Amino acid sequence: MGWNDSAVHLEMPVPDGGLFGPDSASWQVLGERTVILGGMRALLMHAAHPLVAAATAQTGTFESDPWGRHRRTLELTYTLVFGARAEAVGAARRINAAHRSVRGVDPLTGMAYAATDPDLLLWVHASLVSSFLLYERLTVGALDPAGRQRFCAEWVLLARLLGVPAGRVPSTPDRVDAWVDAVTASGVLRPTDGSTLLAAIIRRSAKGLYGVKLRAAAFLALHTLPPSLRDLYGVNHHRVDQRLLDALCAAIRIGRRGLPERTRLTPPAVAARARTLRIAQPGQAG
Repeated sequence: MGWNDSAVHLEMPVPDGGLFGPDSASWQVLGERTVILGGMRALLMHAAHPLVAAATAQTGTFESDPWGRHRRTLELTYTLVFGARAEAVGAARRINAAHRSVRGVDPLTGMAYAATDPDLLLWVHASLVSSFLLYERLTVGALDPAGRQRFCAEWVLLARLLGVPAGRVPSTPDRVDAWVDAVTASGVLRPTDGSTLLAAIIRRSAKGLYGVKLRAAAFLALHTLPPSLRDLYGVNHHRVDQRLLDALCAAIRIGRRGLPERTRLTPPAVAARARTLRIAQPGQAG
């Protein structure tokens, strides 16, 4: 199922605020640099699903260039969330077009897969939503329950644009968590070549090859996984790890308060806000 312009109602609170606009929960959440680190956690979740891993490996990038895939996933997410309407719609169409040619049989499980399978799309979707909301809570803490609800509701639109039937998309935080719990309890998740390589790269980062910031990001990604996935990746999470996790997140929350907006926010968020301001107040644009 591809994107259908007549099937999805798109509102623009500010002219060319894209799919959501500056007052949306999506702009608030994805605008924070620390929240974007949740993409690394989501990538680990994706890699643990053998059919998602097989579909991604068909492009030849999952095992050979995991960080490149992470970067491209974030770039597409930024375009969908912060891009002007035409940019976001165009990105969704390109993703759908690429997905249509990705299908085959997973050599690990012997199961057929297709990148357009709603179940696989929902696992990718729920992994991202749960990770971004978790990192917002841990590293920012500005979103109230109503805001978390709005975020999930807004991302129903993104899932629909990417081919998931509307009635199947979890539209509340509880439903997103329930979907993640159901998949992790189903027994389908398991180690794959892609997940093993990705975990090894992240563990090398955690041991200090790439600097303090990346070590902290790697620690967060591994130790914020659902318990069953921590076990799948061989992550030992003890009380001392939880205390370190709590202390690290508290330090990030406190530290971000003193940062200027252009340092705290992601470049796509800054650019999108500037774009909507220029359109709303053309005579005052600099």
